[in-house]
Amino acid sequence: MLEQRIQQHFIDSADLKYQAAQVLSQPIAAAVQAVLACVTSGGKLLACGSGPSAAQARQFAALCVAGFERERPELAALALSADAALHASPSGQIDAEQGLARQVRALGQAGDVLLLLSVAGNDPALLAAAVAAHERDMSVVALTGQAGGALAAMLRETDVWIAVPHERPARVREVHGLALHCLCDGVDAQLLGEQEVPL
Repeated sequence: MLEQRIQQHFIDSADLKYQAAQVLSQPIAAAVQAVLACVTSGGKLLACGSGPSAAQARQFAALCVAGFERERPELAALALSADAALHASPSGQIDAEQGLARQVRALGQAGDVLLLLSVAGNDPALLAAAVAAHERDMSVVALTGQAGGALAAMLRETDVWIAVPHERPARVREVHGLALHCLCDGVDAQLLGEQEVPL
């Protein structure tokens, strides 16, 4: 029984990735172009996520800096922190909704890209970060689940929405991980040329 349950996870994940390939290839390609325009003009990438998606944001920033599968110059990327100290106001009051937005306002500049990861798209801290990015004339690349929540509703024409056609958090995050790998690979292919990656 347990083995069948495990096998079903693999089947469901593979099915979703197969279905999502055609739906997500265009928005991921648009995200590659947004990131490429940013880094080739001297801009930087800021990344953040809600809950477990924060770890994916850190991994994405690390792959931008350290490299994906090939050696290349480092890309300016930073994962924003959920450190409680950054959420406190000067009076000591905790304002969890503004912690990420404060970092975007402190670090973001026109031409930079903010990458957001959220299954539901309703995390107040991520919504505030997106508002701060728009105030700074930054582009937003948002990876969400199918509906996209309030985050999808606030995206601009110059932003990119990568909406995984599913609502189950585990499945959405699995496709987010693959989409981030595609994004990294796409940027490398544009910067370095298309070539086979050594195994």
